[in-house]
Amino acid sequence: MRYVYGITSALLVGGTALALVTQSPVGAQVAQNEKSEIAKTVPRAGAPESFADLVEQLQPAVVNISTKQEVTLGVRLNPFAGTREPITQEQQGGGSGFLISADGYIVTNNHVVSGGPRGEAVNEVTVTLTNSKEYKAKIVGRDVASDLALLKIEATGLPFVKFATGSDARVGDWVVAIGNPLGLGSTVTAGIISAVQRNLGQGGAYDRYIQTDTAINRGNSGGPLFDLQGNVVGINNMLISPVGANIGVNFAIPADAAIPVIEALRAGQAVERGYLGIGITPVDEDMAAALGLPKDRGERIGRIEPGEAGDKAGLKRGDVVTKVNGKDVSPQQTLSYIVARIKPGTRIPLEVIRDGKTLTLYAVVGTRPASADQAQAAFDPEDEQATPDDPTGAADTAIQNELGLAVLPLTADIARSVGVDAGTKGLVIASVSANSDAGRKGLRRGDVILSAGTNRTPVATADALAKVVAATKAAGREAILVEILRRGGPSADVALRIKR
Repeated sequence: MRYVYGITSALLVGGTALALVTQSPVGAQVAQNEKSEIAKTVPRAGAPESFADLVEQLQPAVVNISTKQEVTLGVRLNPFAGTREPITQEQQGGGSGFLISADGYIVTNNHVVSGGPRGEAVNEVTVTLTNSKEYKAKIVGRDVASDLALLKIEATGLPFVKFATGSDARVGDWVVAIGNPLGLGSTVTAGIISAVQRNLGQGGAYDRYIQTDTAINRGNSGGPLFDLQGNVVGINNMLISPVGANIGVNFAIPADAAIPVIEALRAGQAVERGYLGIGITPVDEDMAAALGLPKDRGERIGRIEPGEAGDKAGLKRGDVVTKVNGKDVSPQQTLSYIVARIKPGTRIPLEVIRDGKTLTLYAVVGTRPASADQAQAAFDPEDEQATPDDPTGAADTAIQNELGLAVLPLTADIARSVGVDAGTKGLVIASVSANSDAGRKGLRRGDVILSAGTNRTPVATADALAKVVAATKAAGREAILVEILRRGGPSADVALRIKR
């Protein structure tokens, strides 16, 4: 079960609302908690007498998933052979899942069956049913953006469950979670839906969750969240906690968001999402005041990718997009969320404020590249590594050999994860060699390189940084100046010695 340490007081501190009701004239609206009204909607006992019959029916369809993977942690130099050798380690993990067909299709979270520094699929997946039967499972497909995966085991006549159809989940509904938390085996917990369509501020097409107080912990990931009719209303996905364990603030991927993804994976198709190719930042209170706009309305464009849909539509840096396809852009309904759910190829209107004037532009929605989703999933700023990853290109090799760094292009999603502005351009440090000058000077995973060289050349790709390093060496200098940005502070220049 994924979890987040940081949490606002609004999520942690609960308040009690007291309604003061005065005498009302005959025929006036009654209080929401009037006893005669409550009696119409709540059974006499106030809750199911027992979940036992429901669980007996559903539990056989929920499975335990265990995984193994050979992970490359970094590389090291063999001084005798003069070669670079990978440092590997076998990692084990797992979570929960549930059968959606009698012939062995299983839904789970992508992060249950992925690992390593780049979010690779695990090498081995074992599925265990409640009757203790074990099967080797094949990964049919994985979708990073939605954090969903589809597995297949070779068996027939298996118990399975169905998704709820439509968005019928309501705040206050009873729900039941079945999964395998903390290695304990099949476990059942119950609670209520605390919120629907909860936006966690992560951006993207799937930043909408069912929030529940049902107790879920590590190992519940990928398990089903059932309503009292036995339908899967959500897939348990993450919890927010300052201690890494359940405190009653848990989140599930809604069934209506999961169904089209699972259907595409089952059909062997790519999951397509709309894309404009722009970098955006929210219009907060200060920016709204500076631009003369209402608070929390629209998002400002900080980056435009050449040749993509936004560029072709005529969008410019500094534009504030206030509506997409007739829908208002707000913190609750972000531009990324709206666009990603529009079918690629669709022509849509964009309402834009430019230099104080409102204009309408038209864009033909492009297809979001899979690499953008993969980079987001691959980067966890807390996943420290002692040595850089194995380089994948000439530029990566040069940077690793000469600076002791492994770097990745800084996407908006990675920027958010490391705590810098989503419109920032640069490279994020993926790992630092402890024996390098960068390591000795305190650079670490999650730091952002904005520019390099005496001319402060912006570097947004490994090639760009490698060229500045090469030019610095050609000029006879033994060190290169890099501008580093770290969460919560201003950028600072650091001189890194170049390894000869």
